[in-house]
Amino acid sequence: MSVVTEEIRANASEIYKGEEICQEQTKLFLTEIGLPSRILPLKDIEECGLVRDTGFIWLKQKQKIEYKFEKIGTIAQYASEITAYAEPKKLKRITGIKTKELLMWITVSEVKVDDSSIGKLTFKSSTGLHRSFPISAFEVTKPEEVKGTKSKSNTSSEVK
Repeated sequence: MSVVTEEIRANASEIYKGEEICQEQTKLFLTEIGLPSRILPLKDIEECGLVRDTGFIWLKQKQKIEYKFEKIGTIAQYASEITAYAEPKKLKRITGIKTKELLMWITVSEVKVDDSSIGKLTFKSSTGLHRSFPISAFEVTKPEEVKGTKSKSNTSSEVK
């Protein structure tokens, strides 16, 4: 069942449909709030949206994927629907992202840029676990899918 209801869509400031426009708008929005633009290396995005009043964002892709960030050796799993509330330099109340630590999948609930000059990105779970990585680890040149299949994308867009 989708977290993004018709009520949320009705209140959305922006809704986009289609792979190309959603990739572009996602990168633009992440850069706007001060996060690395490639922190969400998603594929086949069908829809993305933003409710500016609350900071609520959502992204829908055709299927979940796993992605390995080569620079840090970490695998992340992205569900077919990802939601979060955005603030400057932070995404909180995240749904749909997990990371593999040892042999377990840990749900990521928050991502933030540390205010220090070191340039670290900290991931937190709802259980209190957290881990920091250099921001440069999320500056990937092209997404490499670990699992999942490629699909044809829709290129229509809608701005509300």
